[in-house]
Formats: sequence, structure tokens, C-alpha cells
Amino acid sequence: MRRTAALLLWLLLGAAGAHARPAVTIGSKAFAESWILGDALAQLARQTGSAEVEHRKNLGGTEIVYQALKSGGIDIYPEYTGTIAEVLMKSRGRPSVAEMRAFLKPRGIGVSDSLGFNDGYALAVLPGTQKKYGLYKLSDLAAHPDLRLALSHEFIGRKDGFPGLAGVYGLHMRDVRGIQHDLAYGALANGEADVMDIYTTDAQIAKLNLRVLEDDRGFFPRYDAVLLYRLELPRRAPAVFAAMGRLAGHVDEAAMIRANAAVVLGKRTSEDAAAALLRDTLGQDTGAAPVSSVARDIARNTLTHMELVAVSLLAAILVGVPLGILAARSRFLAGLTLSGAGLLQTIPSLALLAFLIALFHRIGIVPSLVALFLYSLLPIVRNTYTGLSTIPANLSEAAEALGLSPMARLVRVLLPMATPSIMAGIKTSAVINVGTATLAALIGAGGLGNPILQGIALRDNNLILQGAIPVAVLALLVQGGFDLLDRVVIPRGLRLRS
Repeated sequence: MRRTAALLLWLLLGAAGAHARPAVTIGSKAFAESWILGDALAQLARQTGSAEVEHRKNLGGTEIVYQALKSGGIDIYPEYTGTIAEVLMKSRGRPSVAEMRAFLKPRGIGVSDSLGFNDGYALAVLPGTQKKYGLYKLSDLAAHPDLRLALSHEFIGRKDGFPGLAGVYGLHMRDVRGIQHDLAYGALANGEADVMDIYTTDAQIAKLNLRVLEDDRGFFPRYDAVLLYRLELPRRAPAVFAAMGRLAGHVDEAAMIRANAAVVLGKRTSEDAAAALLRDTLGQDTGAAPVSSVARDIARNTLTHMELVAVSLLAAILVGVPLGILAARSRFLAGLTLSGAGLLQTIPSLALLAFLIALFHRIGIVPSLVALFLYSLLPIVRNTYTGLSTIPANLSEAAEALGLSPMARLVRVLLPMATPSIMAGIKTSAVINVGTATLAALIGAGGLGNPILQGIALRDNNLILQGAIPVAVLALLVQGGFDLLDRVVIPRGLRLRS
């Protein structure tokens, strides 16, 4: 009896101990270098065995991943000092790391020492372009305003990017296009652009033999890689924090370029590249990276995608149909409801996601579901309103003449008559939702957007197709499923007539 009690106590304590392990969430932005550093941190953290470690990749740009850190959605992520100064501090100068720490401390965020390398901005051209126009320094660009510039959207929008650069160097370029960073390499190689912005640790610089233009007026600041972390992390998970801190000062530019090349050019996984980086820089073997299965990845992403679509669509139906019914009761309510739903549809998806992260103080499933729910409302509300407001008046009057109560008239006559229109709205909303849900990957909710974003970043069509084909198939299945449901829900007479 005593032995049994002791065993139960041991099991209970063991279970309690297992659940007592803190959870540590690492974030990374939507490019290969950030994934590799995030995976390296995750591997160091997992080696301690003292925490449940999760790495959320592809968390969009600086604004989204920083909001995730502030809100506690993640605990740590790799960042660059130039970005901290420009985007987070809105500084016009070049603050020191000590000044950055002083700025971020009241916000509950700490800054590590430099990891050891600078990944700065620069502009680059092909050797043929350099020779043709005599481009060796950034100041040489001013004499050629007709050159075609393919620049990342972030670079175009930042003061330490093209706006500031154009001011310092007196550039008045006539053709400046915004393009996803990795796609710009293809545009340059195909002759569709003459100049592009690069990160100085990009692996494609050597592959394309690009010529980096000298920053002869010293415009670009340094972008030393550091770790931004929540200040409570060292107290909550001291062993994990100490393990991840070992990376500081050990990663030089050559090692980072090799790791980037392994993913971008060698098509290895970021987990593999991170393991190699740790062996290269710390002499540490974190063990073989987990072998990923394409089929398993597709199945997992598809399941997550379906969950996002199903839950958000169900919520949109439960809210959208009653709103459509209310809209059909008066012109005032119709204007209010339809305008509100229409206004929500016009909000840019990235802006809405960033706002929801700040509102809910978290990333992942919750803000994604809310965004998908809001984007699903308009077709359902509008079609419910249209279906009810276009029922012939004589049919409504006949129902009233039968002495039915308003609720009975709605449930037994009006809604069945409006069913074809309502179902069309739900079907439209469902199909749109399947496509829109790919954006959820930007804030760590997973789904089929994950391989699409990684494929775009790596210019890997196989990865893109691993997300795009299941999305297309899912949309067709949803369409077909609702066609079958129409046969059950829509009264036979209305179905034949429609």
C-alpha cells in the first residue's frame, strides 16, 4: 500500500514537474537568415531540456514580429541594430547599443550583445551594368536617372532606405519598383532591372557575381545582428537564456553567408543550416536535424488551414446571417450594416493583422481567426439582405394573411425563400476564406501559407506548390461541398427555378 502511494506521489510529482517546464517561443522574420538564427536558438534552447521550445517562422516584417515580442506572443527574436534605430526608435541619429537598451527597457525588452556580424544594406549591379554605366560608387547613380531600380518594399519605405539614400546622393530615378527581395535577384538576372538593394550577407551576391556599389558618403548605418528578448525571460528560463546567449560574438559574416547559401542555394532546410552554423561557430553538435516529410508537412498544414477556415466561417455565418436579417428590416440598418461590412473588407490585410496583434497582445490563431471572420462577413451579410429584400411583396403579404407571427413568417416563409441567395453568399465567403487564410502564416498561425511564403523567399517553386496546390484543391472541394449542401438546404422548387 505504501509502495503504491509512493508510486502515485512520484507520478504526480513527475507530471507536475513536466508541466512546470516553462514555454519559450522564438520568433523570426520572413527570410532565410532569420529562420536559420531562430532555428539555431531553438536547438541551443532544446539542448538544455529545461523548457518547452517553439520556433515560429515567417512572422512578417519588423512591425509584426516586434508587436509579437511586446505582447508576449514570442520571447526572443534576431534583429539588427540599424532596424532598431530606424524602425523602433524612429531615431534620426545613430544611437549606441546602450541607448537602444535604455529605450527598450521601459517596454520590457532587452538587447543582447552583437552576434558578431553586420548584415547591412547596399545596392548592387551585374558586372555588365557596372561596365556599361561606369557604376562603382553610389554617387555614380545620380548621372543615370533612367536606370531601373528593383527594391524591397521595406527598403523603399524606410528613411534609412531609398528615401534617405536619394536625399543624400541626389538621386532622381524615374523607374523605382517595389518587389519582394528574393524575386529582385531573378529580375536582375533576367535583365528586367538594373539595380537592386541587397543585404550584405545574401548568398546570391557571390552566385550572381554582383558588384556592390561603394557607399562613398557613408549613408548606411551598421546593422549588427543582436537578439531582442523579453526582460523576464532570463528569470523565467535562465538555463535557456544562457544557452541562447552563447551565440553572441561567435557568428562572423563568412559563417552567416555559408549558412544562408546552404538554404537559399543548396536547398537545405533552415534546421540543417542552423545545426551546421552551430558546429561551425560553437563547435557544438546539436544532433541531426529532424527529417521532414513533405507528405506529413502538407497534411499538417492542410489540417491547420481547414481549422482556420471552418472556425472563422462558422462564426461569420452565425453573425452575418442575423446582421443580414436586421439589414432587411429598415433602410437605416441596411446602410449601417452593409457599409460597416464593406469598410472592413477594404482594410489591407497586413494592416489588419498588425492591429489585431496589438489589440489581443498575441500572435497566432486568435488574431488570424478574427481577421478571417471579418473578411468573411460581407458576402454573407449582403446576400442575406438581398435574398430577403427581393422576395415578391405578394408572397410576404400572403404569409401575413395566414396569421403567422413575425418570427414564424421569417422562419417558415422568408428565410426558406431567401435560401438560394444566402447559400450563395456563404459559398462565396468560404472559397474566398480558403485563399485568404494563407495570410495567417504571416503571424505564426501556420497553414498552407507557410510553404508559400518560404517558397517565395527561397524562389523554390516546389515549396510554393506544396502550399498552392492544396489551397486550390481545398477551394474546389469547398465549392463542391456547398453545391451538394444546396441540394439539402434549398427547397426543391427554388432549387429547380434557380
